[in-house]
Amino acid sequence: MSISRRTLLGLAVLAAAGCSGSGDEAFELRLATGLTGGPYRELGERLAQELRRGGMRVRELPTAASVQNLTMMTDGRADAGFALADSADDAVRVRRRPVAALARMYLNYVHLVVARDSAITTVGQLAGRAVSIGVEGSGTAVTAARVLAVAGLSRAPAITRLDLDASVEALLGGRIEAFFWSGGVPTPALASRDDVRLVSLEAMVPMLRRRFGPVYEDASVPAGTYGGTRSVRTVGTPSYLMCRNSLSADLAYTITETLFSSRDRLQAPSAPGGRLDERYAIGTGVVPLHPGAARYYRSVYG
Repeated sequence: MSISRRTLLGLAVLAAAGCSGSGDEAFELRLATGLTGGPYRELGERLAQELRRGGMRVRELPTAASVQNLTMMTDGRADAGFALADSADDAVRVRRRPVAALARMYLNYVHLVVARDSAITTVGQLAGRAVSIGVEGSGTAVTAARVLAVAGLSRAPAITRLDLDASVEALLGGRIEAFFWSGGVPTPALASRDDVRLVSLEAMVPMLRRRFGPVYEDASVPAGTYGGTRSVRTVGTPSYLMCRNSLSADLAYTITETLFSSRDRLQAPSAPGGRLDERYAIGTGVVPLHPGAARYYRSVYG
């Protein structure tokens, strides 16, 4: 006899509550998401809705995204959340934080954005210029800082830390000359604009891999995505759904199962992995899969 997702969720909540010594009605999953307008906030809202559909109480926690999410899972303020692969890799391999992966979700594309009439055509031309690398605590800021570190700039850029909307405003207002953003393609806030363009980051991929490891991939933004007539080669960084190590195995299993059973409604960004394929999902590198998530994938593949 098959067991419904609602039943699975109920059992998982009971298990989680039992671990904490509280009643099941008191348990609430704390899901760290991201910035307004970003893919993590939108995905988090949809995933929370699917979990609630099965009877789980979920509290969404708006954050600066990857780094803050990992910190909150480490210190017990969040149970699960999203993070870029390079931030998660650093948290596990370097900082030894007690977090694990539930799934590799989809590929993020690193955007280096300039005004359409800008003279900037390479990363090297950012030397001495005003550049936003993303807000403090975001995965974008981690990746952008690494790109600038390996680029061998003759002078350091003047760094600011703005969110996506503020970056666009500052760029078009002449207060910065470029900004970084990491997200799906197309990013809605940029998709309809004809006054910006992307700078290729193709040369950065092997440099990043040599210095920081294989979490970086070659990626290509298709021609026409942001009005350009040619595709733009850039850096790809997967997004993971993460959780704290101490999350119960039953709860981790059920979140992962819900993720895939509701993938059509989640509407992940149009990118490699965005269809939420189980074979793509298990490729989390040095970041271990939570035992509950691993049990789900074994149940799928035998």
